[in-house]
Amino acid sequence: MNVRTTNRSTVVKPISPLRRRMIDDMTIRNLSPTTQRSYLHAVEAYSRYFGRSPDQLGLEDVRAYQVHLAGKGIAWATLNQIVCALRFLYGVTLGQDEVPERIPYARKPRTLPEVLSQDEVVRFLEAVSSLKCRIALTTAYATGMRVSEVTGVEVRNIDSGRMVIRIEHGKGGKDRYVMLSAQLLGILRAYWKLTRPQRFLFPGRDPDTAINVTVLHAACRSAYAAAGIDKKVSVHTLRHSFATHLLEQGTDIRIIQALLGHNNLSTTARYTRVATTTIAATESPLDRLSLMVVPPS
Repeated sequence: MNVRTTNRSTVVKPISPLRRRMIDDMTIRNLSPTTQRSYLHAVEAYSRYFGRSPDQLGLEDVRAYQVHLAGKGIAWATLNQIVCALRFLYGVTLGQDEVPERIPYARKPRTLPEVLSQDEVVRFLEAVSSLKCRIALTTAYATGMRVSEVTGVEVRNIDSGRMVIRIEHGKGGKDRYVMLSAQLLGILRAYWKLTRPQRFLFPGRDPDTAINVTVLHAACRSAYAAAGIDKKVSVHTLRHSFATHLLEQGTDIRIIQALLGHNNLSTTARYTRVATTTIAATESPLDRLSLMVVPPS
């Protein structure tokens, strides 16, 4: 519901039938509240740019809008989020089946993820000043969980009998299991004895709510500066490091894919480009040749 406040009274701006239909379409498909807000914001901006209702705009207008956004230098991830919103608008809400496939995604830059060495992981975690944040970030590295998954872990999700942690409603609404190492179990037991969390393993100020992801992001910023690490470290950096270190240890990439919750193996395969010990241990075909290039001295 749109609300506009004036000096005299609060005016409730009615929701248009198109907006209501799109909200209903997203609700039926169980899109998360965050995704719904993102899609609505993107469609509002699109409509505002042309000064017309989206149902009066067509494919050429979408193209012109994409050119406009690209010219502003907007990040590829933001561009693709807008593309997803417009594809949903036309393909689902407006029922124009032929349009979505003709709205192209922005090409993702082929950048390598930032990865910490094992020594840097130790330095980083030891530099986290808050006990709760240190244990939460240790859990992130030990399991490869996303930041939203770490904050959402409940005490009941720790299965010490099977040595796994159950992740509920991860990305895409999927559940999965990650490993619970013996060392992490010992750390979590010591933490539980000190703090006695009830529902969420890492509660916020209100014990019935989870710690906010912004708290962990702030802890990361402070810790990598305090540890003197020359890399920008986020919770996702720990996830990248988890995957890369597993790959360097010889773990099958399909197991890593399952642990990370990736739909496509190609997403996981990018870690092969940063697993330096794997690269260094790979025999060059040159080593199989009896070749004399430089004359013996």
